[in-house]
Amino acid sequence: MSKEQELFLKKYKKNKRIILLIQILIIVAFLLIWELLSRYHLINSFIFSSPTKVIKTIYHLYLKQELFKHILITIYETIISFIIGLFISIILSILLYLYHNFYKVMDPYLTCLNSLPKVALGPMIIIIAGANTKSIILMAILINVIVSTIVITNGFYNTDKIKLKLMLSLKANKYQTLKYLVIPSSYKTIISSFKLGISMSLIGVITGEFLVSRAGLGYLIIYGTQVFNLDLVISGILLLIIISFILYKLVELLEHKLLS
Repeated sequence: MSKEQELFLKKYKKNKRIILLIQILIIVAFLLIWELLSRYHLINSFIFSSPTKVIKTIYHLYLKQELFKHILITIYETIISFIIGLFISIILSILLYLYHNFYKVMDPYLTCLNSLPKVALGPMIIIIAGANTKSIILMAILINVIVSTIVITNGFYNTDKIKLKLMLSLKANKYQTLKYLVIPSSYKTIISSFKLGISMSLIGVITGEFLVSRAGLGYLIIYGTQVFNLDLVISGILLLIIISFILYKLVELLEHKLLS
């Protein structure tokens, strides 16, 4: 390795450490300011709670053996809906690419469904699937599938036109073109859609838990609202932020591994 390369790597690692340090300092400063504002009654501690109250609430949930139960239920529903939604999205995207007229027919409907707030379908989903975990997973799949399908399909249709002409000149049919060119060319798009899919799945799960669940972080938040226990509400939100960050990082690690 040359001196220039070593210098570049040192600068890169140093810059990475500085960014991480700044990110940590922002979180610490935010928590400290929040605690001080609450302790000196500059904000309403009943509404906005405080870091110490949140920690006590989470610890109380742990002592009651409810903390990990709610966390694991939410994670389980998110992962199941993510896997099912991703599988459906890839199948739909392949069909939309192979049959262009089908894509033209479905395009406006996909746009409408994407802009439709899925929570509006909640009562219908509950009637069809029942007030249980199936409804929550179905809600998450609906939110996940539409967005992921649009992203992956757009990736397929943005394949290099010159390469497509080359495949035509080699007498490749559309199935061969899909297998040997379109999917490999869209590999990064498909992998990147994992991040979007896990985020949408978590949103769908929480939305579903707001409607029908008796367990999970969404249930904790809605229950805390109903009994005016805002410490519980903010604790649930904080746990959701942590879980969403962990899930995102896990998918990011999977992305790096697959792309490498």
